[in-house]
Amino acid sequence: MSDEVMLQPADVVAAPVIAALQRACFPDDPWGEEAVATLVGQPGSFAVLALKGEEPVGFVMARVAAEDAEIIAIGVSAEARGRGIGRRLVAASLDGSRERGATALFLEVAEDNDAARALYKSCGFFPVGRRPGYYKRPDGRVAALVLRYSFVSV
Repeated sequence: MSDEVMLQPADVVAAPVIAALQRACFPDDPWGEEAVATLVGQPGSFAVLALKGEEPVGFVMARVAAEDAEIIAIGVSAEARGRGIGRRLVAASLDGSRERGATALFLEVAEDNDAARALYKSCGFFPVGRRPGYYKRPDGRVAALVLRYSFVSV
């Protein structure tokens, strides 16, 4: 199997693969195949898979409505983390959002996810809000930080 990771657009046919990756990355809040297919099949939505050879190792799902875009979910399998795949998926979501006319891209990140917060900050995202108790955890809930990336200078 190749060590090279390739990104490819994904559609509703990839819903089982994306749902499996999402469950592996976020076992406390798993999505089913139907939910993934519904999201990816909506107008303005898009998804990208990261593949190492034939093995799916990451995904991003996003949608654009008017001038705002949102990363709905993004994840990289535990064994593939730390190799820049998340950064490439963020870049793909930025590109896809810009191509669809967005002027800003939003996302939520768990307040306790230091690695993801550092990644998003290094990609140019900045905090614009906080949602208490947003993410499930085995021992309770944790807040989400709402982050924004602006494609235009203000």
